[in-house]
Amino acid sequence: MTQPDEWLSVESLDIEAQGVAHNSEGKVVFIEGALPGEQVQVDVGRRKNQWEQATMREMRRESSQRVRPACPHFGLHAGACGGCKMQHLHAGAQVAIKQRVLEDNLAHLGKVKSERMLRPIEGPTWGYRLRARLSVRYVAKKGTVLVGFHERKSRYVADMSECHVLPRKVSDMLLPLRELIGSMDGRDRLPQIELAGSDAVTALVLRHLEPLSINDLTRLREFAANHGVQWWLQPKGPDTVHLLDGGGPELAYTLPEFGLTMPFKPTDFTQVNHQINTVLVGRALRLLQVQPDERVIDWFCGLGNFTLPLATQAHEVLGIEGSEVLVERSRQNAARNGLAAKTSFAARNLFELTPDDLVAFGRADKWLVDPPREGAFALAKAVADLAESPRTDWQPPKRIVYVSCNPATLARDAGLLVHVAGYRCTAAGAVNMFPHTAHVESIAVFDRDASA
Repeated sequence: MTQPDEWLSVESLDIEAQGVAHNSEGKVVFIEGALPGEQVQVDVGRRKNQWEQATMREMRRESSQRVRPACPHFGLHAGACGGCKMQHLHAGAQVAIKQRVLEDNLAHLGKVKSERMLRPIEGPTWGYRLRARLSVRYVAKKGTVLVGFHERKSRYVADMSECHVLPRKVSDMLLPLRELIGSMDGRDRLPQIELAGSDAVTALVLRHLEPLSINDLTRLREFAANHGVQWWLQPKGPDTVHLLDGGGPELAYTLPEFGLTMPFKPTDFTQVNHQINTVLVGRALRLLQVQPDERVIDWFCGLGNFTLPLATQAHEVLGIEGSEVLVERSRQNAARNGLAAKTSFAARNLFELTPDDLVAFGRADKWLVDPPREGAFALAKAVADLAESPRTDWQPPKRIVYVSCNPATLARDAGLLVHVAGYRCTAAGAVNMFPHTAHVESIAVFDRDASA
């Protein structure tokens, strides 16, 4: 048990941005707010047989990488915003730690070591977040409205007046949004505002549990005119989202390297950081090294974020997604960009894939895999099964580029690809899609020797 007067030496940072130390008994102690290289005393909040969780109380040696947080709402104090976890750490050190998290997950969970570590993809560290879900809470006892992220480890909404990871325009709207909601007739039935931004449009999606009054609709229109935003309304599920007054500029992002424009709805999944996404797509295609005569499959294709750039280089691209609605949206985006003839799309439950499914989709020279946090276990398992029981009517792709938003599931899938399916992990690197958070995105390359 960690003693109150015991000084702990912080050795590393875990994926939740907690300092990791060992006490005098050798037990692991996870410390909120502590950084590698620091010596601290702690207050223990939870004790288990193998570990303790604590918060920092005193410090006698400070890390050279510790910086003053830019946001006044960041911290460990009661009511602190839980949107960021790493503002107290230099931005460059954040990237290095995320790279180490990727390497450690590959090594410990997948028993895989990449032959080459790629330079991390990084970009602006402030004002980058073009997607966000802001909670709204009318506090009747105080006669006020809160709009923002949740407090750290709490269901309560943080009392925020600014946010430095949001675009300055949106940050400056937080207090006006509070005033707007407070003035509305339905203020206690408006639980959420979702942000979706692009180069030309700032869209705000208002979730409302009851029909809005005429006066409330008028207030929304006045706010839109004064602040240069689009209001979208969501009375029920995501499929009910609609523009308040119709018309207006199109919500879309661009991939200039490939001459593509990608329209989307504000509730569609798109990357929060368009600048990093642009770099990521370019790197993924360069790593895939697609040739003009090749067929490529894009698993978990979404709206065509990778499918359409691939179609500018390959002979044929098949995009596969789990929803018929998304598949149709992908077709529309392909047609919009003049790529309908080189693309096809299919809907399939990607978490229940079998070897027969892979055979049915046909041979492909290369794959692009971009799954959600759950990873692509069924896909990797099907490839591994076909490697153990080969079939004459199917051949594995020569190269797979795997884009991941969860290093643990990437490592799990990499273990199958390397140790069972006959691939080598030839390159891997971190992608700092979410600066100041503990979220780790990454990209990995798997190659299969022709003799395997």
